[in-house]
Amino acid sequence: LQISGYLNLLANTIDNFTHGLAVAASFLVSRKAGFLTTMAILLHEIPHEVGDFAILLRAGFDRWSAAKMQLSTALGGILGACFAICAQSPKGAGETVAWILPFTSGGFLYIALVNVVPDLLEEKNPWNSLQQILLLCTGITVMVLLALT
Repeated sequence: LQISGYLNLLANTIDNFTHGLAVAASFLVSRKAGFLTTMAILLHEIPHEVGDFAILLRAGFDRWSAAKMQLSTALGGILGACFAICAQSPKGAGETVAWILPFTSGGFLYIALVNVVPDLLEEKNPWNSLQQILLLCTGITVMVLLALT
């Protein structure tokens, strides 16, 4: 088995830990914020997990082992949620989410932009670059509109 498979599993566990933090902290804010965060993470995770599964297969894992290892990384999400709940301040959820939500949101934005911006800069076709920028702005607009409702 190649080391890239194990590195991918470690990265996926850390990623799932931050997802667990974000979901639990969002539910501490409100049910609406919790459900919106959960839906956003699910929409992100489905293609992400398929890609990670393919990485594990290319690293030499068989299908059953790759599936078991992918499932084991989901424990990172449960640990993250438990951590967020246990970190809840006696003063209330506001103390907890005051650092968890900015931490996870900043991490998600950083990862997204680190992956997107270099591709935008390498794009030769201006029409494709414009489409990608418009879609990025559309995503930000949707988030703002959901936050306002």
